[in-house]
Amino acid sequence: MDPVNVLWRKSSYSGGANNDNCVEVGLTGAAIIAVRDSKAPHSGLLAFDHQAWSAFTAAAGAFLMPRR
Repeated sequence: MDPVNVLWRKSSYSGGANNDNCVEVGLTGAAIIAVRDSKAPHSGLLAFDHQAWSAFTAAAGAFLMPRR
């Protein structure tokens, strides 16, 4: 996958005290969701199909959201 042809969007949760938590999510033309570190965009990326992305975000949300 060529990261140049990915439409990247910076996460609204990026930032932190030193602006050091920078994640970008991108959509490809092949129905793949790509994730990369925006501080080091050429260092590689993770690629997910839609089913894997849904599972990943559900697990991350469950981990980050406090249980009531």
